[in-house]
Amino acid sequence: MAGPAPAGGPARPRITSTFTFMPGAYDAEFHALDEAIARVARSLPGYLGEEAWENPSTGLVSNVYYWESLEALQALMQHPDHLAAKARQAQWLAGYQVVIAEVIASHGDGRIAHPLAGSPAAGGPAASRASPLR
Repeated sequence: MAGPAPAGGPARPRITSTFTFMPGAYDAEFHALDEAIARVARSLPGYLGEEAWENPSTGLVSNVYYWESLEALQALMQHPDHLAAKARQAQWLAGYQVVIAEVIASHGDGRIAHPLAGSPAAGGPAASRASPLR
């Protein structure tokens, strides 16, 4: 996890990867690959946690993954399981969009758990299960 910034400098921004998708038809192969990717993501240095949101009126699902750095996220993006899922997403999903962003600030009152609560750039370890195909 990135430490405090050098004196006078800003804390290092954290990275979010938001995967918004329309669920499709899942099979056993999808579930096995999804679980494998979840294990890989959580094992990578720099993984901070995740959240999932669903819009009941549209059926869209958004998974937000929090990373210490772009390099940490890229380690997942280059993993063979992630590449396999990306190549086959059309057979399991009815559409998707990915947004990668820098978090320049995060704050709260401390009454809810959040992957970015508790460190200088607002990064802290946490893990909750969301998922399809990271």
